[in-house]
Amino acid sequence: MQRFSRTKLLLGDERFSRLAGSHVAIIGLGAVGGYATEGLARAGVCRLTLVDFDTLSISNINRQILALESTLGRSKADAARSRVLDINPHCRVEALELFADEQTVGQIVAGRPDVVIDAIDSLNPKVQVLTALHRSGIKIFSSMGAALRTDPLQIRVSDIADTRHCPLARRLRKRLRANGIESGITCVYSTETVDFIYQPPPAERPGDNPLEDRGRERRTLGSLPTLTAMFGLTLANEVIQYLCFKKT
Repeated sequence: MQRFSRTKLLLGDERFSRLAGSHVAIIGLGAVGGYATEGLARAGVCRLTLVDFDTLSISNINRQILALESTLGRSKADAARSRVLDINPHCRVEALELFADEQTVGQIVAGRPDVVIDAIDSLNPKVQVLTALHRSGIKIFSSMGAALRTDPLQIRVSDIADTRHCPLARRLRKRLRANGIESGITCVYSTETVDFIYQPPPAERPGDNPLEDRGRERRTLGSLPTLTAMFGLTLANEVIQYLCFKKT
């Protein structure tokens, strides 16, 4: 396929065929997940499951590749599907307008993807999804906090057990450890020091609906399009490397 000829020149026919034949699910299509989707679609991955329950708003334009004047008000999943098909009309794309958590993760991975990218920005659903994916044995690549960062030279890739100086990763490690998970999740994170502390969630009341977490007010954090894009493209690159060179 001529549109991917330069990728094939770099990887060779066998590795490119392996990449094109892979199935990747991306959960969260915002500032990080949108760029991860872009990188994988342009690399030639020909089966993608794209998951997000949210819609595009004007405040997304500063950092989300899917957010344009022409896409405002559209669901992120639908906009991502359209963009991928504009890049590669031969890609098999499943767009799921779902809130990702322990109740929906089974539906998300029903097609048994080779890899899942986690770009969820809310702690409770992130813990639930990562726990379920880890227990299922699906390979996971997860984004830690990209907001508040300004130094691209401090972006790192490591197992969750080895992450450092990231408030989200620190809290995530604690929660995962309580679920019996110490390692086995590849993370993109930053070692840049930021002035932010993740506050514990309010105690749940009897009868609370866990899906209400989607509507809880969250602290708005400043972010640059450059850093969030680098997180997303780093995730995409790690997935490409894994699918072409490491997956057995």
